[in-house]
Amino acid sequence: MAVFAGLAVPAQALACANENANPNDISLAQSKRATICLLNHIRRDHHLRRFHLNRRLSLASQRHTNSMTAHKYFAHGDFVGRIRSAHYLKGARGWTVGENIAWGSFDWATPASIVDSWMHSPPHRANILNRRFREIGIGVSRGAPVSGTDRAATYGTDFGTRF
Repeated sequence: MAVFAGLAVPAQALACANENANPNDISLAQSKRATICLLNHIRRDHHLRRFHLNRRLSLASQRHTNSMTAHKYFAHGDFVGRIRSAHYLKGARGWTVGENIAWGSFDWATPASIVDSWMHSPPHRANILNRRFREIGIGVSRGAPVSGTDRAATYGTDFGTRF
């Protein structure tokens, strides 16, 4: 049992739906929800505010994961330019942004596996736990940024705060 909002809740009730599902077996929306759920659980455990989903950041993330899988490359490239092209920065006096990308196949393509790998990578972990980041966008594409990989998925998260 865990205590959540002052109530005793079975630990399995705190799990995120579809966190262990391969994105090739569920909808991409379900994969995205599971990923954001896992990231927000981590932030809660570190006494940080949860991320708010931002459609413009999600557009930038989804465009990038689509491009990486279609054109078989894996790189951050000009993520600020992509975020700017999605109009996230429009009208902001200042901003802070960051990006995490990952891909996996078979059991390593699940939201839980991807989030776990990010948490074991210091720069990715730093983005997830950055208290300045309040908003998140997520992209998930079926396939890998390399040829010849089955049951794969490519993930991108763009983080941001505008002021």
